[in-house]
Amino acid sequence: MAVDDIVLYSTGCPKCKVLEQKLEDWNIDYLLETDTNKMTELGFTKAPMLKVGDTILDFYHANLWINDEGAKLNENRV
Repeated sequence: MAVDDIVLYSTGCPKCKVLEQKLEDWNIDYLLETDTNKMTELGFTKAPMLKVGDTILDFYHANLWINDEGAKLNENRV
């Protein structure tokens, strides 16, 4: 997956920082988007949101995806 396929929309809140740290810990490449005007244009009413390809994930589902993807990446490195 290309780096621009994964975008973390963040306001820097505690939940945003959790997702950012998890992405970093699993070495998952992503773009960080902090422009709240852009988030509003996309219809987001809360943050963080994680875009994976064409799928938008809220905090809960983003956590699940990161854990699953990170585990897959870790298996491939062994």
